[in-house]
This record gives sequence, C-alpha cells and structure tokens, in this order.
Amino acid sequence: MTKVLITGANRGVGFGLVRQYVADGAEVIACCRNPANADALGDLASSFEGRIRVMRLDVGDEASISSLKESLGDEPIDVLISNAGINGTPKDQSATRIDPENWINTVRVNALGPMLLAQALAENLRCGSKKKLVAISSVFGSNAKDYGAGVATATNRYAYRASKAALNNGMRGLARDWAKDGIIVGILDPGWVRTDMAGEAAVASPTSISADESASGIKGRIDLLGPESSGIFQRFWGEPIPW
Repeated sequence: MTKVLITGANRGVGFGLVRQYVADGAEVIACCRNPANADALGDLASSFEGRIRVMRLDVGDEASISSLKESLGDEPIDVLISNAGINGTPKDQSATRIDPENWINTVRVNALGPMLLAQALAENLRCGSKKKLVAISSVFGSNAKDYGAGVATATNRYAYRASKAALNNGMRGLARDWAKDGIIVGILDPGWVRTDMAGEAAVASPTSISADESASGIKGRIDLLGPESSGIFQRFWGEPIPW
C-alpha cells in the first residue's frame, strides 16, 4: 500500500489531496498545525478505518519537524507532499513598504520549512518504494515571467513571490543532489484555486478551479513523475514554467 505524507492537510488543496489518495487506496499521514480543530479532516479519518493518520506539524517550527520525525522513526514514506504555506497578507508586501518580520516568516514557512522537512525525512523517503518528494509551489515564484502582472493582489505579494522562488531553487538542488538515491522531486503549481489563501479574487474568477480539481490534477502529475521530470518546475497539467 502506498504511504503518502501531506502537509497542510486540513483544508484547501491539502485536504483535497488527502481525499484523492485515500480514495485511491493509499495510507495517508495527514499533517496540520492544530489537529484538534481540524474537524473535517478528523471526520474523514474516522470514515476510512485507520488509513488516515492525523499528526501535528507546524512547518515553520524546527522543533515540530523534529517531533514528527521522532514519531515516525524509520517508517517508509513513498510520497512526501509539502503543501502547507502562507501568503503573508495582509501585512505589507509592496514596492513601497515591506514588513520585515512578515517577510522572514513567509520565507520560513514556504521555503525553509519544506527543505528542513525533506532533510528530516530523507531516510524515510529512501526506504519508500516510490521515493517522490513534491513541493506545491506557485507560478508567482517565476523570475522569468511576471505572472499576475496588473492584478493588485498578485503584484503586491513580494514576500510570497520571494518565498516560492526560494522553494523552487532549494527543491531543484535536491533533485540534483538526491538523484543518486533514486529520489524524484516534483515542483508543481496548483493553479488558481478557490481557497482561503487565494481570497475573493479567485472566488470571483471564471478561470479559477476548485481544490478538488487542483488536487486531482496534482495527483495525476505526481503519478507520472519520473527521473526525466525530476526538478522541473511545472503546472499540474505538465506545462513547464520558466524559472
């Protein structure tokens, strides 16, 4: 049975991924900051007879990552999906004003957290059968193309954009350096998803998609990941994104 660990599993795309994988017969380790308040996730876990294990994880806290590793021990993990993230708003992230503490925290959660988690669970991945490490990134992390230009909610997200660019760079490095261990790295944009993070603009847009639609596409892309696509920055339907 495939074993998948998903961060930020209590809502949005993360919750959608939990549903996708458990419906496909996988065992899921569903991580979130406050399991006691994750009612929908808890209800889903109760309905799948032990195939969803809800565990506490704050990816912005090194001690929390260490605690998760201690709890898992050397348990094999086939697919590790770093989905948890923050957009850093409504703190200042503009061309005229930056909130320094918010910038640091956004990068800590979105870029450093997934790297530390990957390093902490590297041996678990090496023991897994699929050895797939996946980071849910964003087209806003592209330096070559200014996605969202002209949209106020996009152009002002300086900290978020920087954090996703840093995440992409780190994961691309792991794709190179861990290839010898058979670890495959996916760097995926989930699309413009109607979630709390995306806000009202996504809700109102005719081009946005639901969390379940995104999760289904992401899972399909993960299933197709191989050595030839490791470290490539791409949309969930496979279109490459310029770095």
